[in-house]
Amino acid sequence: MTERSVDVWFDFASPYSYLGTARVGALAAQRGVRLRWQPFLLGPIFADQGWSNSPLVLQSRKGEHAWRDLERQARKFGLPWRRPSRFPRPAVLPTRIALLGAEQPWCEAFTQAVFSRNFVADEEIDDAAAMAAVLERLGLPAQSLLDAALCPTERPRLRRQVDTARRLGIFGAPTWFVGDEMFWGNDRLEDALEWCRPVG
Repeated sequence: MTERSVDVWFDFASPYSYLGTARVGALAAQRGVRLRWQPFLLGPIFADQGWSNSPLVLQSRKGEHAWRDLERQARKFGLPWRRPSRFPRPAVLPTRIALLGAEQPWCEAFTQAVFSRNFVADEEIDDAAAMAAVLERLGLPAQSLLDAALCPTERPRLRRQVDTARRLGIFGAPTWFVGDEMFWGNDRLEDALEWCRPVG
């Protein structure tokens, strides 16, 4: 195996994506692994399975366990955490912005800032004012990025990204790809990075 990059598929409404994306940067840097950010929406994927909402909402016992598990995991990794008062939060706008920056150096910082709003500050993420504040704090051209993200010609990009997730067989987030090898979940991050290590 000589692959030295990991595709990071994440959804801003996914709490386990928050944990995984908060951890992946430092761990990948330690191993010399390049990250390729792949923001997408899980909602259409869930709809394909006949689900009208997140399984953490539809399956109450699983959901309550997951919220407790998320508290434990955040404590384990030293990450701030607050269970959001609204779940899942709509995330179309930040996802479109992240797609615009997916190959830019600022994508990771933007991603972490949006996740922090959702799962630390318990604030909305799917409106222009919120995203302008995030972009401005990062020193990015907020208005031009918002204009681009909201442009009707940009909408197909997100649909294509979701279609790619479907073709890859993605069913949850975060999902990590090393070449064609898929790893699902925050708890499989280290396995994905380990898979990148060349043999010999």
